Amino acid sequence: MSKTKKPDYSPNDFVVYPSHGVGKIVSIEEQEIAGFTLELFVIAFEKDKMTLRVPTLKADEVGMRSLSSPDVVAHAMKTLKGKAKVKRAMWSRRAQEYEQKINSGDLIAIAEVVRDLHRTDDQREQSYSERQLYEAALERMTREVAAVAGTDETEAAKTVGDVLTSRAPAAA
Repeated sequence: MSKTKKPDYSPNDFVVYPSHGVGKIVSIEEQEIAGFTLELFVIAFEKDKMTLRVPTLKADEVGMRSLSSPDVVAHAMKTLKGKAKVKRAMWSRRAQEYEQKINSGDLIAIAEVVRDLHRTDDQREQSYSERQLYEAALERMTREVAAVAGTDETEAAKTVGDVLTSRAPAAA
């Protein structure tokens, strides 16, 4: 695969940038940088009030991708219903792994983090760092679910929340 292949995204397309989540391509512009003219995707991350410029030829290399398909979203929801897999490794090592999964931009990996760090009311309290990772993963996931479904984040958060609470064993 050639590194000079330009991905075909156009303005108003939603894309996922691994370390920032879902953004919207505002425009494609040319800019001169260090004497070279580069074509750049201008991506706005509305919620973070941030704009990112990504060279069009580097988009695939940095892991930028289109939104997940509805099938992938369904698989992520199924992942949420699964049993939490908490390794017995030290927290610092697990936290690093969770961070990598969140920044991978892979919706299924993000769903695994949400599933593993989700706590029901009757479970022990989360530490501050656990809660931070959980909320980061949850936000990334709900933004992508919302963008794929064409709904707002509140609706997507409710959907994800319902799936998480449905997996809790019902009190008999």
